[in-house]
Amino acid sequence: MARFLNRKLNLIHPYFTNCILDHLPVNTISVPSVLQQRNVHTFKIDSNLLKSTFKSNLFGQSKRCMFIQTQDTPNPNSLKFLPGVTVLESGTMDFSDRLSAVKRSPLANALFRIEGVKSVFLGPDFITVSKVDEDVEWRVLKPEIFAVLVDFFSSGLPIVNQVKDEASQEGEVEEDETVLMIKELLETRIRPTVQEDGGDIIFMGFEDGIVKLKLQGACNSCPSSVVTLKSGVQNMLQFYIPEVLGVEQVEDIVDKIAKEEFAKFEEKKAADEQK
Repeated sequence: MARFLNRKLNLIHPYFTNCILDHLPVNTISVPSVLQQRNVHTFKIDSNLLKSTFKSNLFGQSKRCMFIQTQDTPNPNSLKFLPGVTVLESGTMDFSDRLSAVKRSPLANALFRIEGVKSVFLGPDFITVSKVDEDVEWRVLKPEIFAVLVDFFSSGLPIVNQVKDEASQEGEVEEDETVLMIKELLETRIRPTVQEDGGDIIFMGFEDGIVKLKLQGACNSCPSSVVTLKSGVQNMLQFYIPEVLGVEQVEDIVDKIAKEEFAKFEEKKAADEQK
């Protein structure tokens, strides 16, 4: 997404701090003077203390302290979590529902156990969690997400499971120069900015002058996604590559089915509540 100015960056939201403050010994809280001057609150969270504060411990015994940052995104329903450790060695992974995460990512699957979580996106050093809607409050979700993240990274479980990529075994299709240039621009000039905002942009194809792109993470349901594509991505691609006539946002079949099923679930839930 377009660079999001005035980001609010903090380590552990004040609400989460209030929830566990009474259970923390003084030496578990550290506020460096530099961060204090920048109005950034820093907290060192002990996973053992989390287990005494929150009822469930999903991953057994753990003895780890870690810092977790949260960063706002252009999408009010998405929040970026930075655990201070590597999440993915390369690339990104997007999970639109729990079904897509069950076999592929133990971490994403654990986050989907939290009521109100709509989707999970994994980046190189961050996790973007999107909530169902505005009615679900971050002050309620954050403590549960922090607890899951600390427990998970203390457990030693793999973040993603090794899955054979059948497509790669079939061999790569030779691409023309225009497609290679489009991919190069996306990789070097556009994706870093989008990932900084907690999302990603994936090349899906180039046909009749139209570049087909898929938005993931915080960018997928962001209100300004159309503006970003047209005013940002399209203008840059057209400036460097005359063959590009426009850009179009697309979604794959799996995502489309997932959205349809989620819509049906919401309708059924609303109908049950009215009874």
